[in-house]
Amino acid sequence: MFAFALAASLATAGQLAIPHERYELDNGLDVLLIEDHSTPVVHVHVWYHVGSKDETEGLTGFAHLFEHLMFQGSVSQPGEYFDPLIAVGASINGTTNTDRTNYFETVPSEFLPMALFLESDRMGWLLPELTQEKLDNQREVVRNERRQRYEIPPFGTAYGTLMENVFPKGHPYHHLTIGSHEDLQNASLDDVKAFFTEWYAPNNAVLAISGDFDPSQVRTLVDEYFGGIARGVEHDAWTHQPATIPAPIEVRETEDVTEQRVWMAWTSPGIYEPGDAELDLLSFTLSSGKNSRLYKALVETGIAKNVSASQGSRLLASVYTISATAADGHTTDEVVAVIDEVIADLLNENPPSEEDIAAAGANYEASMYSRTATIQGKASTAQFYNLVTGDADFVQEDLERYQATPEEVVQTSRVILEQPRVVLHIGPEPEEQEEPQVAETEVQPRTFWQRLFSSPNKAPKVAEEAEQTEDNTSDESTEASNAGEAE
Repeated sequence: MFAFALAASLATAGQLAIPHERYELDNGLDVLLIEDHSTPVVHVHVWYHVGSKDETEGLTGFAHLFEHLMFQGSVSQPGEYFDPLIAVGASINGTTNTDRTNYFETVPSEFLPMALFLESDRMGWLLPELTQEKLDNQREVVRNERRQRYEIPPFGTAYGTLMENVFPKGHPYHHLTIGSHEDLQNASLDDVKAFFTEWYAPNNAVLAISGDFDPSQVRTLVDEYFGGIARGVEHDAWTHQPATIPAPIEVRETEDVTEQRVWMAWTSPGIYEPGDAELDLLSFTLSSGKNSRLYKALVETGIAKNVSASQGSRLLASVYTISATAADGHTTDEVVAVIDEVIADLLNENPPSEEDIAAAGANYEASMYSRTATIQGKASTAQFYNLVTGDADFVQEDLERYQATPEEVVQTSRVILEQPRVVLHIGPEPEEQEEPQVAETEVQPRTFWQRLFSSPNKAPKVAEEAEQTEDNTSDESTEASNAGEAE
């Protein structure tokens, strides 16, 4: 009842939209203006259409590396990029993923000219200030970040292992966004500059300005600061690059962890392709809340500590993932068996009800209203829609994708979940068994009579026991290594 009530209340609120103005400069820079005078702040959001998918073999991690280098100063701001903005109370950051790199700052409205000037300066005039010293410094920062995010934390290697197995070598998603130590270490200053020249140009970027501003004034500022930046290399529009897992893959690894964890991954439709939204609805039914099917089957029964299911939507191809942590006294093999039972039941005997799908759809609609309620959320959502669909106000069409029927959800789920998959187990290192120790005793000279009546089988018996102990240790080690689980 709550789900239907929520869906009805959202529907009566009218169609959700992101009102905006869009235009393009002569150099190809796409500009989105999103007015919102609710608070006296402005959010500036520059989105470059470059991510780790655009890197070449042997030169990985460059998009993320520039997430750092872009804050190291440009011609008119040779010092730290943060300094003048922090002085006026701005919030600043940047992120990188497989498909794009973005930079953004939120400033009091009167400091919008400063934010636009700084963004334009690093877009057009970063390279003259990019030195070997800066490259060396930020390269080490990135390598340390790699250690902290992927190598040191428990289960930190999992995401990279999954991607390497889900996507074949040569696929743009095969490697981690952060790149490899070897590629980062081998990158020359010329390599890095060439990457910037190819991708960080106005015709490969979108500038979104959201918040409290005068559109006519902003148009003048944008033309003044960005209009003189030269157009760069032209790139073909992105296209879907689906991947297939030809046969089931099972990976078992051990790490310095105290729990067993498992990931099950399938290739799935790319963002906004048919089936993408249906898999989001499936995820809600499987693992959202205490009434979800996997929670009841795994967590309530004490087999697992937690479980989650998600459709990881991306431009070229997506990954559907179910992950769980085995409870004490249980293994990830048990967890996988239960997950398979739940999936089989959902696809055959007990498909989702209309109420299940209505609740899932209402959940996504509520999250969309929440996301577009802020000036930052409007800008980032409009940026993404603009990249993927060419329409920055795709929000209502996006919501309509979630009006699927239970039959459509089951049909999509069957196509995806019955294909070969990758199962990754990571568990604790096997416990080392100490060699049996024989207590040392002081050897005393024995008389003829002592030697005569001592047991001739004693020494061989000790040797047999030691050999049997080593065999048992070997068996236990093998069993532990086969019971393993991983981002």
